[in-house]
Amino acid sequence: MGAYCTAQVCLNGHCIASMAEDSPGLLSKYCGQCGAATILKCPSCQAGIRGYFYVPGVISISEYHPPSFCFSCGSAFPWTASRLRAAEDLVDEMDELSDDEKRTLKQSVAEMTRDTSATELASVRYKKLLGKAGKGIGTALNSVTVSVITEAAKRLLL
Repeated sequence: MGAYCTAQVCLNGHCIASMAEDSPGLLSKYCGQCGAATILKCPSCQAGIRGYFYVPGVISISEYHPPSFCFSCGSAFPWTASRLRAAEDLVDEMDELSDDEKRTLKQSVAEMTRDTSATELASVRYKKLLGKAGKGIGTALNSVTVSVITEAAKRLLL
């Protein structure tokens, strides 16, 4: 069997080390890419951030991506929460949408961050409402959204 290592991730979601226990020389208080503080634990429940899944005797070449949510308490990690806020702010700038459409679009983005039975419907609504947005703001929203949604939602959008 295997076990998760602890990861160190900056508040913006950049991975510092996916095997913090085995790489103490890589750890840092601040991110070299953006300067944000780094964390090893969930700010809500203090559970370690799941890093690389280590299986003795097995070598993996897969790339590590920090999780969006804590496995222990389900809270969004800071990088997920900030991207969702950025998406909401961009939606608020869409003058082409009514207030109800803006609410639906915000809800759709949030639903696409989790694999649930609502993901497919949320993806359909997102595509429909994104089509009403201007190209510049639509491109920006799509960029932020794709950085935080699940792989299943990404497949539905492409």
